[in-house]
Amino acid sequence: MRTTVLPGEGNSGEPTGAGMPTHRLEVPMPNALPFAIGTFDAMGPMARAPFPHRHTFHEIVHVTGGTGRHVVDLTGFALRPPNLCFIAPGQVHHWEGVTGLEGHVILFTDDFLLDHPGDRDLLRGLAERSWLELADEAAERTARLVAELDGEYRTGAEGFSGVLRALLHILVVRAARLPARQPAALPPPSRPGSVAAEFVALLGTPEGLLGSPAGAPHSVRTCAEHLGVSVSYLSEAVKASTGRTPGELIRQARVHEAKRLLLRTQLSVRQIAARVGFGDPAYFCRFFRRETGASPGDFRRGTGDIHHDHRLQSIARPRSRA
Repeated sequence: MRTTVLPGEGNSGEPTGAGMPTHRLEVPMPNALPFAIGTFDAMGPMARAPFPHRHTFHEIVHVTGGTGRHVVDLTGFALRPPNLCFIAPGQVHHWEGVTGLEGHVILFTDDFLLDHPGDRDLLRGLAERSWLELADEAAERTARLVAELDGEYRTGAEGFSGVLRALLHILVVRAARLPARQPAALPPPSRPGSVAAEFVALLGTPEGLLGSPAGAPHSVRTCAEHLGVSVSYLSEAVKASTGRTPGELIRQARVHEAKRLLLRTQLSVRQIAARVGFGDPAYFCRFFRRETGASPGDFRRGTGDIHHDHRLQSIARPRSRA
């Protein structure tokens, strides 16, 4: 079976204070396919990482919905879907204040371009332009190609690697033909926008969910203290930037980490409860059911609403035909 380690898993992807995080696309098995595609939800939280990071691979982002901004190197661009974004290996990027983000993420290494080596130059040229706004005709063609790529990848039928390379080649060539007009870069974020981005980044790692060595979970007050602002200022800034309250985002972050641990580890429910800041497993179970509509046990067994997480697992492990 071929296994693709997506960015943010393993030892890569989360800020550690030891420098700029670097996401890798690792293919541990011989002759496995260095390619992955999926929706933002299927790819997981690193697909919309709010902290600056770089890749060792190419990334193409097709945005079909959402608000906020995407920062590539030092330039920020407002989301005005549909957008197409190209990020080259080594470029730094992150998302700021995004809500309702929809679309697909396509990841691949230079090795995947062996049938069309000239695409490397096209991709680097596209990465210099980075953020493209798609007019009606180009938007329709792009949406069809991305849908074909996603369907071919998930199906994994015989010869699918060659089809994926051909479809990717068409996508890159057609994107390179688009007019050079580029949306105006946005000014640096306002102070409230920066505070909101810092708040989201604070909750973006398992460690960030817990505000003390003893494992007490972050509250809105402790987050405000950590960021050096008042509770009311944090609430106003986060609400204006994300449309949600700090409390809602804290609960969302704790639920998401619990889901990851339930699906990707063998930890007991009691251990997972402690990992996300609940001293009482029974209270954690009530909290989880209230937020997701399923118990932790049902979610782990696949009888709860876990469609996004199942897609993540299938994308991380495509079939071994080539």
